[in-house]
Amino acid sequence: MAGDFSINSLKSRMDKSVASLKDELAGLRTGRASASMLEPVTVEAYGSQMPLNQVATVSVPESRMLSVQVWDQSMAGAVDKAIRESGLGLNPIAEGAVIRVPIPELNEERRKELSKVAHTYAEQGRVAVRHIRRDGMDELKALEKNGGMGQDESRSNSDKVQKTTDEAIAQIDSILASKEQEIMQV
Repeated sequence: MAGDFSINSLKSRMDKSVASLKDELAGLRTGRASASMLEPVTVEAYGSQMPLNQVATVSVPESRMLSVQVWDQSMAGAVDKAIRESGLGLNPIAEGAVIRVPIPELNEERRKELSKVAHTYAEQGRVAVRHIRRDGMDELKALEKNGGMGQDESRSNSDKVQKTTDEAIAQIDSILASKEQEIMQV
């Protein structure tokens, strides 16, 4: 290949976006408590957004309860607020530096809510993949314009970028479909 264009680096970035989606969807649990449920939650702490696991320890004392031990007690209110506003439908109970998070029984309405959250995560994943595609296309155009790559090679590479993008989006759709099936299963 002429220039320094690499389809593999784009594919690697897209794979990271897909892996990130898998991690976010793993946090959407179906009725059982899991420490990973709170992984997508970010807390307004010390003037910036931080992942919950950087300000507290999450444990699972019972099958339908999470316990969040906040390291800095002054952060307890912010952590409580972040969990409430996370879109996960959880209603934490603050007890000093410990926040108990009961996991609600999954009713039909809750399942639909979780499904919507899953769709939101999937759309964020698709958008990330499209941004990576755009970066790749821009890089190809710049290489072609600067004489680093011929028009035919540029066109061939842009077809590869599109194919890689389509594969990543198909993977995201497949992951979403299986998670949705898991959520809606009674």
